[in-house]
Amino acid sequence: MTYVVITAVVTLVLSAILTWFLATGYHKKVTEGKIGSAEERARKIIDEALKTAEETKREKLLEVKEEALKTRNDLEKEVRDRRNEVQRTERRIQQKEENVEKRSEAIERKEQSLNAREEALSKKNEEVTKLNEQMIQELEKISGLTSEQAKEYLLKIVEDDVKHESAVMIKTMEAEAKEEADKRAKEIVVNAIQRCSADHVSETTISVVQLPNDEMKGRIIGREGRNIRTLETMTGVDLIIDDTPEAVVISGFDPIRREVARIALEKLIVDGRIHPARIEEMVEKAQKEVAAKIKEEGENAAIEAGVHGLHPEVIKILGRMKFRTSYGQNCLKHSVEVAQLCGLLASELGLDVRVAKRAGLLHDIGKAVDHELEGSHIQLGVDICKKYKESQVVINAVEAHHGDVEPQSLIAVLVQAADTISSARPGARRETLETYTSRLKELEDITNSFKGVDHSFAIQAGREVRVMVVPEQVSDSDMVLMARDIAKKIEDEMEYPGQIKVNIIRESRATDFAK
Repeated sequence: MTYVVITAVVTLVLSAILTWFLATGYHKKVTEGKIGSAEERARKIIDEALKTAEETKREKLLEVKEEALKTRNDLEKEVRDRRNEVQRTERRIQQKEENVEKRSEAIERKEQSLNAREEALSKKNEEVTKLNEQMIQELEKISGLTSEQAKEYLLKIVEDDVKHESAVMIKTMEAEAKEEADKRAKEIVVNAIQRCSADHVSETTISVVQLPNDEMKGRIIGREGRNIRTLETMTGVDLIIDDTPEAVVISGFDPIRREVARIALEKLIVDGRIHPARIEEMVEKAQKEVAAKIKEEGENAAIEAGVHGLHPEVIKILGRMKFRTSYGQNCLKHSVEVAQLCGLLASELGLDVRVAKRAGLLHDIGKAVDHELEGSHIQLGVDICKKYKESQVVINAVEAHHGDVEPQSLIAVLVQAADTISSARPGARRETLETYTSRLKELEDITNSFKGVDHSFAIQAGREVRVMVVPEQVSDSDMVLMARDIAKKIEDEMEYPGQIKVNIIRESRATDFAK
């Protein structure tokens, strides 16, 4: 039994060993076969790579040779072209040199010909000079005058004739130019006035507030007058409560304060609660409303005048002019009218309409603050324009519109004319009766102070003074000088809007009686 087991074990061991050897040999043989096959494929790949590289090398060499050949051909062609160009240039230069030589030869021939002509002319000039000298000597013998004396005599005659003719011509031209200028100026001004028609209502220094009943007067006055005192203190105006039925008069020189008081009083009347605290509240609301209205009026004025690009502060100052008057004429309406007139006049003369309107609208802007600041409205207006960077043309127009300085542009002259047209036309301004009568009396006194004046009359609401002179003391020639002297004295001693016409009348009469 044991033998059988051992035999089996040995048989198994031998079988295992034999199997291992056989498997190892088989694997080795398979591996060697794969290695051989791989080496063979590697050799084939290497051979193919070498063959491909050789072919690529040959192709590249061929390409390089072809490129080199092409480059060489291009270079040879370029060299040939340049050589041909150089040859053509050389031929042109040679031709030019030949032409220059030919021209030089022609110029030399012309110079020789000119020299010969100059010599001939110089000889002829010498002969002419000798002949002239002989003629002058003969003329001097015949006339008994030297050549200088004869020349001076002829020049004097010619000079006198020229002076006379020039004076006549200048006088004629001046008369024609003046006549045409006056005619043209009148046409332009009339057309401008005709196209710019604006209504003016004279304004006063009082405002009237209507009351629903007379009982409201007592409520406005309040206990011991506290309500009316509060309202007057807050607004700076005077409230006049008299026997006028159902009305209260607000009096004050400042139109803005008067407007604030009017609005506040109307609000109090509608509200019905009238006491100091309520009055203060309504006055503050009225002040805000007036401030908004001032800005709105300034914007409307700029739009109506056709002026754009104004500084916001300038617009506010313009709006304040709504509540400023001059001789009863509203300053804002006056400024708008002047701007429109300036634009019309500038368009007739071919000037800058935009700048003309701007200067016309701003010419009186100083009047909006002249009762608050020191200085004339002209200087204040100039300061405002400089502060808000207006152009020099506008500044000069503001400064020169009353003749304080010389106008530096035609725009400034147009502003002067438009300001005079707007302020001087009938109905635009009003004056008190006392001022009006005193001005007319002063006008007559000035004219009566001149020697030879019989009597004088101020007519046309002070726009004209008619002077009667004594014919024995004042001649026709003296009348012209007297009119000028009277006008000059009126300008120096009086203040008046517009212009005053001085009309002198000299009348001769002969009287006799039939008996």
